[in-house]
Amino acid sequence: MKSQSGFTYKVAAIVALGGLLMGFDASVISGVNKFVQIEFDMTDGELGLSVGSLTFVAAVAMLFSGAISDRFGRRVVLKACAIIFTISAVGSALAPNFILFLIFRMLGGIGVGASLILAPMYIAEIAPPKIRGTMVSFNQLNIVIGISLAFFTNYLILSLGDSEATWVESLGISEHNWRWMLGLEALPAILYFFGLYAVPRSPRWLLMKEKHDEALQVMKLFRSEEEAIADAKAVKEALSSDEGKQKAPLSALFKPAMGLVLTIGLVIGILQQITGINSVFFYAPMIFEQTGGGTDAAFRQAIIVGLVNLVFTIIAMIYIDKLGRKKLLTFGVMGIAVFMFLIAYAFNNATYELKRENLENLSAEIELAQLDGLVGNTFENDVVYKRALRGALGDEQAKIYESELITAAIDMNATLILVGILGFIASFAISLGPVMWVLFSELFPLSIKAIAISFVGFVNSMVSAGVQSVFPWELSTLGSSMTFLIYGVFAVLGLIFIILKVPETKGKSLEELESILIKN
Repeated sequence: MKSQSGFTYKVAAIVALGGLLMGFDASVISGVNKFVQIEFDMTDGELGLSVGSLTFVAAVAMLFSGAISDRFGRRVVLKACAIIFTISAVGSALAPNFILFLIFRMLGGIGVGASLILAPMYIAEIAPPKIRGTMVSFNQLNIVIGISLAFFTNYLILSLGDSEATWVESLGISEHNWRWMLGLEALPAILYFFGLYAVPRSPRWLLMKEKHDEALQVMKLFRSEEEAIADAKAVKEALSSDEGKQKAPLSALFKPAMGLVLTIGLVIGILQQITGINSVFFYAPMIFEQTGGGTDAAFRQAIIVGLVNLVFTIIAMIYIDKLGRKKLLTFGVMGIAVFMFLIAYAFNNATYELKRENLENLSAEIELAQLDGLVGNTFENDVVYKRALRGALGDEQAKIYESELITAAIDMNATLILVGILGFIASFAISLGPVMWVLFSELFPLSIKAIAISFVGFVNSMVSAGVQSVFPWELSTLGSSMTFLIYGVFAVLGLIFIILKVPETKGKSLEELESILIKN
């Protein structure tokens, strides 16, 4: 039995690498933004599109990946995801222009969307019921690890670029650092592809295809013979009872009886993204550069963001069944609001003044004479200061040296920003991050659960893509303070809704919840 348990964990760990690749692929762009915007002379809108497009495509891929895997098998489609991740990583790393860069990033979205659905689906189908929760949580944990790994490798490559080692120069790491950041994903993607050869086909899928003997043999790899026979019988009975049944149409979601649960699902799904989590994950170095610490410090701080996210995700997994969903949501969203307001306050109090003595430390490539009109002037916010830089240096030069010129001029409490960002990440990781998906699995009645989760998940992804896409424009047009203030206001509105409308689902059966929430 111990060997079967070990094999189960091994297979789940391999399959969950899809989650790691998804987290890495989505977050590696955070270190690339600044460099690729300069390389391809992107506007803020184009930069936002290059970040958000992956999530747009992932949202669409989520809608179709389940049906495709029903036809071809979970393992086959996961292998295809590994190939797609590899092509996307290499293609985006070698892209010679913005259009091809965008196309290869969008291709990666297919892998992200499909693996987000199929990795936990496969794990749930092979795991014995008593350890299914732990097994499925592997995937969420790996997503968070992938995000942290992306932050770390981005910083590692940036640090290597400052090295004078011969091998670093021969590989062009300094000159092409962003290309290495993106291309590095190909290594775990290739390992994932070959690792999947050690993974058997899903027993549930085999039973769907009436391959009963093979399905039973696979089940015996994960549990005792008696349990395998009983579970195979239960799956066959479930599949047989589903024959001839029509799947619930999308219109069933919009019946008056479903009004409350659909509203809760949509509000929580939208709230998870509209409070800015992926703005922080996908633009972390850019945000920290606005505090004047410089590029290296910004990348180091991004690593801390990833580690805090990992630690508090684990804490949430431990306490979600002890404290309850509503308590974690209430406490976490309250924290999100407080820390967003703290960030907005710190940016609002920042001032910018270029002093003559600070000009000597700027890059030699900057024409100091062009900055003469700015020296000695105090700018009350980042929008006005950046506008003045563009007027003095031109758009291209202002983009290239923005971080350096902010560092030279800014007067602010950068510690408050770091505390605010880390507090926000911790608050999110113990609440909206993991709790949303648990709520979705509990709120919707079985008859519409699949279509309901697909719908609110799609809305969640589209909002995420929109938030990512407009973030560079918000920073340039509204400024850092107003951007984070807006996120804080959304959090307050969400907190009020949670307190008034979201029920505590801990300890209640699905039937109890249905009787409370569904109005006949």
